[in-house]
Amino acid sequence: MHSLVQAIDQEPTKFNNYYELGSLLTRLQDFEQAEELFMKALGIFEQRDDSRAVDFLKYGLGNLYYTVDKVDEAIKYYDQVSDENLKADAYLMMAQSYVKKHDYKRAIVYGLTAYEARPSDPEIAQVLGDALLETGEFKEAAKYYDQILTRHPGRADTQFNRGLVAMAMNEPYTEYLEQAQQLDPDYYKASEQRIAEIKATLQQLNLDEQ
Repeated sequence: MHSLVQAIDQEPTKFNNYYELGSLLTRLQDFEQAEELFMKALGIFEQRDDSRAVDFLKYGLGNLYYTVDKVDEAIKYYDQVSDENLKADAYLMMAQSYVKKHDYKRAIVYGLTAYEARPSDPEIAQVLGDALLETGEFKEAAKYYDQILTRHPGRADTQFNRGLVAMAMNEPYTEYLEQAQQLDPDYYKASEQRIAEIKATLQQLNLDEQ
């Protein structure tokens, strides 16, 4: 942190230093200072009419607000990003923001836009799978989860949610859940309630069909 502060003092016109320090403060949960820094830097680079710097700083602010669950504020800043190198990241974060708001249809729209730009990104495939799982589009969700697991089988969240999809589609699912439990026991324990919820939903559907 000290070196970044020094870098800003030495090169006050270099936006990367502000962005990196703001991001570091966010990770360290010093949210007030992070917000103050991002806002100050935005003012500087908006005056300079430096659109690339402004886009990065707005993206950083979006990440800060996303982290503290000010999701509407986060979306507002992500939506203003126009830099081509950041667009896919901004769309991904908008998709994740709408998942937080339980607005899964919008999450899918932004997730698909991000996916078009970066189809091999596991984070984009994950948010698409998660949103599709929540809307009951299990076959589509499975497609994105399977794409991730081909290259990243060590993701507990993907293994777990792929197991839920398999359960919902009446397919073998225990291996996915066992993998998730082995990979991240804490994640599995925190998410275990969802298994009971899916089972209860399926039982109700079976009763309704009888």
